Amino acid sequence: MEQLSDELLLDAYIAANKYNLEPEFIEMLKAELLRRQISPDAYRNSA
Repeated sequence: MEQLSDELLLDAYIAANKYNLEPEFIEMLKAELLRRQISPDAYRNSA
């Protein structure tokens, strides 16, 4: 997970939500965004 850029991680999170992927996968991406101090909800609402 640490090899992904912030932008790619955020894109993956947005796409996972858009395509209703497994909730566990979405939570894993969200946890990594939060670990990097990136607010996933702010971006999801603007996407």
